[in-house]
Amino acid sequence: MLKINYDSKRSIRGAFGEELAALGENNPAIVALDADLSGSTQTAIFAKKFPGRFFDVGIAEQDLMTTALGLSLTGKIPFAATFAVFATGRAYDQIRNSVCYQKANVKIIGAHGGITVGEDGASHQALEDISLMRGLPNMTVIVPGDYEQTRQSVRFASECNGPVYIRLSRMNVPDVFDRNYKFDLNRAVILKEGSDVTLFTCGDILSEVIRAGEILEQKGISAEIVNIPVIKPLDSETVLKSVNKTKLAITVENHSVIGGLGSAVCEVLSENAPNKVCRIGINDCFGQSGKPDELLKFYGLDAESIANKVIELKK
Repeated sequence: MLKINYDSKRSIRGAFGEELAALGENNPAIVALDADLSGSTQTAIFAKKFPGRFFDVGIAEQDLMTTALGLSLTGKIPFAATFAVFATGRAYDQIRNSVCYQKANVKIIGAHGGITVGEDGASHQALEDISLMRGLPNMTVIVPGDYEQTRQSVRFASECNGPVYIRLSRMNVPDVFDRNYKFDLNRAVILKEGSDVTLFTCGDILSEVIRAGEILEQKGISAEIVNIPVIKPLDSETVLKSVNKTKLAITVENHSVIGGLGSAVCEVLSENAPNKVCRIGINDCFGQSGKPDELLKFYGLDAESIANKVIELKK
């Protein structure tokens, strides 16, 4: 079983800000843009170190994307950051017709994804952003689950060519990976092998799923835990291999059950190896204001609720 210190947590946003600033030291082509939220998105770290390479466009997310596009066409590598709900919703047309249509080398950072935004409430809780971004041609979609995975995802984005969407969380999370981890665009991560059920997950609730696996182990249920940080392109091979073994797939995500990781897994299985799938996430509704831990429990995304759902399905 994985050994995780659940009481020691670090900021995913912080990992992004720190890594972007570190990358900027060796690559002068990297620039950062924000929409009046640099303290929240952590682009402020880059701005402090490279003020001449930082652009705050104000509360104008559509301008954020088109400005990033223009910079990319001059050879720059722009990282455009704002809250996920504004990046993918308010600026969808610009991302679709300007960035993705041209395969522009723009990196979009959607911070504060999911219900774990907490007290900001439904208007700021992006629950459909993964769906919006993975439906776009030429877009790569990454949803890292801890500090190290985020750091390496940002580095990957800086080195690859083309549009990338990285979804970040506001909530601090325990470390799951260390420096020995190697981010691979085409490979999911089997964190624990099991035989009775496969739990697929991504993002900031990764540690909740791992903890749920520990609860299930005590109940005599062997859960295979698969972290899928890259929603597009999806590692279909690992999905199929795991579910062909366990015969039951459960996807867990801090996102709507429509269009996100759950839908992506269902698409692969329905076409190649039909098996039962249960999608745990936000059930076609908006979020609400509350503390992150309270919201996770309310929407069934805490470890105990996840484990209870698996036990119910296995009866």
